[in-house]
Amino acid sequence: MKTKIFSILMLVAAMVSAQKISCCKGPSNDMRPFANDSEFVATHSAPLPFNYSGAGKMISFSTPDGKTGMAYEVIASTPTKNFLIITHEWWGLNDYIKQRADELQKTLGNINVIAVDMYDGKVASTPDSATVYMKAATNDRIMNILKGAITITGDDSHIFSLGWCFGGGYALQTAIAAGKQASGCVMYYGMPETDMTKLKSLNCDVLGLFGTKDKWINPDVVKTFESNMKSANKNLTVKSYDADHAFANPSNPKGYDKASADAANKAAIEFIKAKL
Repeated sequence: MKTKIFSILMLVAAMVSAQKISCCKGPSNDMRPFANDSEFVATHSAPLPFNYSGAGKMISFSTPDGKTGMAYEVIASTPTKNFLIITHEWWGLNDYIKQRADELQKTLGNINVIAVDMYDGKVASTPDSATVYMKAATNDRIMNILKGAITITGDDSHIFSLGWCFGGGYALQTAIAAGKQASGCVMYYGMPETDMTKLKSLNCDVLGLFGTKDKWINPDVVKTFESNMKSANKNLTVKSYDADHAFANPSNPKGYDKASADAANKAAIEFIKAKL
């Protein structure tokens, strides 16, 4: 009898332990562990100095966790219900991202652009500081910021999302969170979602832009993403370039590949324009 009771207690303890592990596990698209990889950090050279005063302005909005989120917003000259939510890479919402937000709005025209600040005001200027900020930006907080940005677009808006690197994965998370309002998603070398339940809830097409020399979001990761999206019965277009990670970032003196970046940016514009 004692042996039986002991066995039951051990089983209960194991179940509790498993639940703790499950609840504390990070999101399947998490890139934070890469911050511990010295080679990944070395791939991202410190951004070239750049100051930009754009056409947009900084805004603040309420987030579901009772806090305040921030974003750089560029409004179309003519009222529209089309919105593009931009998610920055691991440097934060710097002037390069603000410039890109202005460029995308000008090129696309009939759309409002919201470049969210996933670091709550912190902007990195060195790989070391970027590592700290990316590790400190919890998934819960980022998702609350993204949900707050989705809310301010209105219940009847058409939401597109676009992001690079760390923000590439969150571009897909934005599309998932937007539900039926999602109209299209562009991921530049971001970590794909692997949770099939989440992928099945996606309501828009996805364009994935990847580098074949990327050691982290590598061709095997991309192939798995393609397989998962096919199993979820979702539309994914993948365009791969003979380039390394962060190839589309003009602030990166080491990894920037202008030819690949230009081709990828052209594909992104065409993808979004076709759905506006």
